[in-house]
Amino acid sequence: MNTPLLMIEPTDSGLQESLSRKSIREGEERLFLALLESATEDFQKYIHAQDRRGKELFEAAEEWFLETESPSFVSFENVCEYLQLNPCYIRNGLMRWKAAHRNDRTGGYSNGLNAQAPPA
Repeated sequence: MNTPLLMIEPTDSGLQESLSRKSIREGEERLFLALLESATEDFQKYIHAQDRRGKELFEAAEEWFLETESPSFVSFENVCEYLQLNPCYIRNGLMRWKAAHRNDRTGGYSNGLNAQAPPA
């Protein structure tokens, strides 16, 4: 079978540009996912914080999630748009999680199961 091989010229500017855009896109996506993950962790971890730093981290994360008119490139709305996520869906889920855990004093990462000692 004699099929011609497609030769790719390594100096082809179109190929280089395409690979460069893909690399940049992947880097931006990793950055935005890291921002979203960090804010989510702070929101959940510090929901019951008593110290000033923990309270500040929780409040900053909550404000970031709730802001809808921020011009910042790294706003929650822009991050969700870039990652093709629905910001309202995520925001509503976080607010439901917050309401469910506000009275739960076991900490932000509770799995929802309240371990109780058996009745004596």
